[in-house]
Parts: sequence; structure tokens; C-alpha cells
Amino acid sequence: MLSPSELQGIIRSGLLSFPVTPFDADDNFNATAFTAHLEWLGQYDVSGLIVAGGTGEMFSLTPAEIVEVVKTAKAAQPDAPILAGCGYGTKLACELAQGIEAAGGDGILLLPHYLIGAPQDGIEQHIRTVCKSTNMGVIVYNRGSSVCSAETLKRLADDCPNLVGFKDGTGDIDTVKRITVGLEDRLAYIGGMPTHELFAQAYRGAGVDTYSSAVFNFVPETALEFHKAFQAGDDAHCEQMLRDFYYPFAKIRDRKTGYAVSAIKAGVKLRGFDTGPVRPPLTSLTAEEFDMMEALIADRK
Repeated sequence: MLSPSELQGIIRSGLLSFPVTPFDADDNFNATAFTAHLEWLGQYDVSGLIVAGGTGEMFSLTPAEIVEVVKTAKAAQPDAPILAGCGYGTKLACELAQGIEAAGGDGILLLPHYLIGAPQDGIEQHIRTVCKSTNMGVIVYNRGSSVCSAETLKRLADDCPNLVGFKDGTGDIDTVKRITVGLEDRLAYIGGMPTHELFAQAYRGAGVDTYSSAVFNFVPETALEFHKAFQAGDDAHCEQMLRDFYYPFAKIRDRKTGYAVSAIKAGVKLRGFDTGPVRPPLTSLTAEEFDMMEALIADRK
């Protein structure tokens, strides 16, 4: 297992991947299909994999399935840093973190607690308890019902040495900027908006210099090309890619709630991998939308 400080350094170095989780005809985790997809992605250079995350349908997986996803990922890419989604209530999140660690994980992305809103002191206690339950590096994900303020995150960073990163999926640039200015290089900062390439340039101005890419699942060359231009500050090239690929993809993605996951899974299927459908409550693309995805990536295969 990588130490938290080692993991933090790696996170800062490049693009992060968010693999989808395939299911078989009986709606079980398909380890064989997952391995084939990860082995194909392994030829492309990224800083690490966040498995069973948002794109990996963590919210539809059992804790035992998440642990199995981690074990399979470690076997498929033994040299890659493997992080996993972790969340729900505090006790369940702690148990899940320990299971991920025992399975060989290097870190966790702490997704929101389930359903109910909570005050800042409750969110702070939740994150602190999870951090203290594991030796792995922890990345806090501001999204949905769990949003840390800059002041809360500062206290957590002071108290939890293994808190190594902050990821934002809220779009609240003011809070993001307060966090990056206040905590400076104490944390690694990761963009986490759905299809973050659409927001990457704006987030760079707020001090967020890397992100996770869902489209890497099915157009890895495109994702790395954009990330290279982003890192070089080549805004003209980024904007051309937005026009040519990312905005047309977003037009398909925005046709129905949940397609930020479903469209990615369709893209992986179009690259020849057995993904199975998304699990309810998400729905898969229609035949028409699947054809739209096929046309979009026809010249990118």
C-alpha cells in the first residue's frame, strides 16, 4: 500500500481514471469483463484509478462488491495506485474503508453520506472518524448533501495526517478558491464535476490543477490529449476539443438524468467491452442515443 504522502504526490502528477463497473446477465459484478477493460486502459499513462466511484456506480454496489472490485483492479493493474469509492453512514463507511484497505487499496474517495442533510460539525465528525479508521490516504469529495466549508476542511487537515486530497463536484468556485488559498499545498486538489473537462479551465483559475476523467473509459487518447493541452495552458487546443467532442458528448449526456454514467458505459460497450446495463435507478441509453454515441466516437476508435 502506498503511504498517504506517496499517494498525494502521485495524485498531483496527472490524470485520474474513473472506470465503470460491468455487470453480467444475472446482474452480478463481472470481474472478467472488468479485467479486460482495465488491461486495455493499462496501456495508457494515468496517475491512478478510482474504482467503484461515481462513474463506477458505487451507489448501486454492495460493500462486498466494492471490495471485490478493488481486488480485481489490483490484480489487473498491480502497479497502478488503486483508490475506491467509500461512503454512506459513518459506521458503514469505516467498515468499507477497512475492507478496501484489506483488499489492497491505496486510498479512498469519500463520497457523501446518505440522503439526509447535516450540519458542518456533523460532516466534520463523519470525515474525521472515517480518516481515523484507516491507514490509507483519504480524499474528501464535496458533492450533494456533503459539502465541507474551507474552515471545516482546515481543521480536518490539521487533525488527520492521512487526509491528502480535496475533490469538488459542486461547481462552487468561491468555496474551492477559499480552500486552495487557505490550505495551499497541504492537499492535492482534484476537479470532480461530471465530464470535468467542461470545467477544467475555470477550475485551474481556482487552484485545481488536475481532475478525474470519465471519458477516459472509452476514448483514452482523447482524454489524454485534452489533459496534455490543459497542463500546457494551451487553451486554444482545449477549446477546439470542447467544440469537436466534449460539447457534443454533453448534449447526449444531458438528455436524461443519470446519463453522466450511462453514456460512459455505452461508450465502453462501443469499444468492444461487455459492460452490461447500468443498475436501477439509472437507465441505459435508448437505441437512438446509442447510435448518437457511436457516431460521435466513430473517428476516435
